[in-house]
Amino acid sequence: MTTLEQLCSSALANPAAQPALEFEHEWFAWGAMHRVAGELDAALSASGAAGGRVAFVARNRPSAIAALLGLLARRSPIRMVYPFQSGPALAGDLERIKPAAVVAAQEDFSEAVAALLAREGIAAVGLTEMGATALPGLEHCRALPADQASPEPLVEILTSGTTGPPKPFPLDYGFIAREIVANSNLPPELKGSGLDLPPALLMFPVSNISGLYSTLPPLLGGQRIVLLERFTAEGWHDHLVRFRPRFGGMPPAGVQMVLDADIPPEDLACLQALGTGAAPLDPGVKQAFEERYGVPILLSYGATEFGGPVARMTPELIAQWGNEKAASVGPAMPGARLRVVDPDTGMELARGEEGLLEVVSPRIGPEWIRTSDLAVIDRDGFLYIRGRADGAIMRGGFKLLPSVIENALLQHPLVSHAAVVGIPDRRLGQVPAAAVECRPGTAHPSPEELEAHLRDRVPATHIPTAWRLVDALPRTPSMKVDLPAVRRLFEPDREPG
Repeated sequence: MTTLEQLCSSALANPAAQPALEFEHEWFAWGAMHRVAGELDAALSASGAAGGRVAFVARNRPSAIAALLGLLARRSPIRMVYPFQSGPALAGDLERIKPAAVVAAQEDFSEAVAALLAREGIAAVGLTEMGATALPGLEHCRALPADQASPEPLVEILTSGTTGPPKPFPLDYGFIAREIVANSNLPPELKGSGLDLPPALLMFPVSNISGLYSTLPPLLGGQRIVLLERFTAEGWHDHLVRFRPRFGGMPPAGVQMVLDADIPPEDLACLQALGTGAAPLDPGVKQAFEERYGVPILLSYGATEFGGPVARMTPELIAQWGNEKAASVGPAMPGARLRVVDPDTGMELARGEEGLLEVVSPRIGPEWIRTSDLAVIDRDGFLYIRGRADGAIMRGGFKLLPSVIENALLQHPLVSHAAVVGIPDRRLGQVPAAAVECRPGTAHPSPEELEAHLRDRVPATHIPTAWRLVDALPRTPSMKVDLPAVRRLFEPDREPG
């Protein structure tokens, strides 16, 4: 089989004038992509970081897509880094990762990041609109970390937290070529695609597994893509009316956004089905969308730790079962195995009983992988996700652990205790809300001050959307924080106690 680096090199060698991707209604040709990849290769080769781990702060921009292909073509070990965070928070991530080099948009090299790179002797390459240049003073890697030599390069991406706290998950190049590129879950008519097909729409972050699945198969198969920096209903709608694809997809939060945008039903007439996953979708939102547009939504279930989806609905299953399985994410895909176990004993439960979901993914291996998801498998083998067993908040496609936000709040000198819960949000499903108990005898900080404090310590997705400053957090008789009572603080018209 052709290797991943060969596939990427071949794509970058496409005719220079051939269009590769569109961004903000401007087309970028393969010649420009090749130039960025070449400049990046030259900068990294001159830095002394060859063979070392590259921290890639990947924004959804043309230069970043070109850089990704260039890094893969040169067999670089890559650690994906979340871009939408403050300078100090990004610097903290890089300090923990200890890469040989960092590749990021010029704007991501804040004073805090630049100071960290200079202190640790980490090389830096900045991406402009369509260029890659070594940053002055950070052209060289001081010393290649000894633990970074690997016979097979890896792409490390952050998990969403399906099996516990988010963590780096390694995908080797062979896996990406075999499972993501050659064996992707695109509809059959879109595999082996070319210039005669509508451009694929990329709106998932290129740094996560959904982004890899939606970026690499079309680009390496010769299909053009339309790139959105972030999902918007306007951008999705624009792609739809201009290119009229037969199949579409979006994050679950996008379904409500499309409904709110009141897009005319005739604009969706080209769609035969719409796929979504990565987070729960409210059944009422799903029903409202399908009734308005007549387009079935195909739910799926997967995770980075599974190497992609392991259960999904298909048009054939909908034709067979109608609305009977409307809330299901589908049965196990070929080769995958699903079971529900008792959280305490680990014993497998009978069909129809709720417990913790365990998965065998054929892409990963024969072992059962325990998740943090509560689930039910019905008598027909259809999977239903009931929620999280670990108290996690699913904000759109992002999993937030309350403890991460709480621990960051406790670093504020005026905060004594903090409790974070998920509250309903009609667009994102859930958003974090924080109740804060201040230190006795001190002035209460404002929500704005607490938000500014958090932005230097956690990603933007973790910032609470609602605050309650209280004299004392509600507690149970055993003095544990009473989370149901905390949630009640955020009920409409409820004043803090």
